[in-house]
Amino acid sequence: MSRPTTSWILLTMGDRPAAVAAAVASIRDQTVAPDQIVVVGNGADPGPLPGAEVVTLPENLGVAGGRNAGAAAASGEVLFFLDDDAACASPTVAATVLELLAARPDVAVVSMGIADPETGETQRRHVPRLRAGDPARGGDVTTFLGGACAIRAADFAAAGGYPGAFHYAMEETDLAWRLLDAGRALHYLPAARVHHPATTPARHGHAFVMTARNRVWLARRRLPRLLGLVYVAVWTVLMLVRAPSGAARRDVLRGLGAGLREPVPQPVDRMGWRTAWRMLRLGRPPVI
Repeated sequence: MSRPTTSWILLTMGDRPAAVAAAVASIRDQTVAPDQIVVVGNGADPGPLPGAEVVTLPENLGVAGGRNAGAAAASGEVLFFLDDDAACASPTVAATVLELLAARPDVAVVSMGIADPETGETQRRHVPRLRAGDPARGGDVTTFLGGACAIRAADFAAAGGYPGAFHYAMEETDLAWRLLDAGRALHYLPAARVHHPATTPARHGHAFVMTARNRVWLARRRLPRLLGLVYVAVWTVLMLVRAPSGAARRDVLRGLGAGLREPVPQPVDRMGWRTAWRMLRLGRPPVI
């Protein structure tokens, strides 16, 4: 059986040329050679990159819109997404992912392992499950990390891609829930390792506002109304408790208000209770 064709998609703001070049080099060094590398300049021109196709967007469409643009330019049957400050930790990343996809036709998304290149440590937020104490333990999950993942192009298209209106934050969860509701599976595969510097989402000045807003939108778009109310209530408490400052708590409240006040991005397609039960059995019910 022939292997599926692959497209690697990097999203950049044009401010990390050395990191982007390193990411492209790590892709070209794979034992399974990429059929295509797409670099999306999100409101910026990343300049020429040998061996890569450059898509320059006239404005910043956010993470969700930028990745959608990359997917639209891709021709591969499997789409590998990589952050512009990340790089494959070994030449066998693609081969490891493709082996899993060949063995598991039900898997739509593979979430790759992420580790800091200096310390080798994996941040808790980079493990897509609640019990994150052992980042080396893989398995089926209910969400994934968009900056280091592989998605079957057919599943990405059937689900409608990322919700562009989200711009940043929770776009992976929205797509993950749509795929789960369609009966597809998501798998965390730490053996496919990517290097990414340890960071915090708070480095983005808008992170608390957009995460809070998008959690409300996520609940309004994807959850049965009762579960949606519980989800928003639980996460309101968690976000306020975890906020590192008074300013951050005010941003959380601003975001929650925007999510309740502003029209929810269409289409609204609430998951079935069977999917919610499946998520509970996978260890993460859709209320947390």
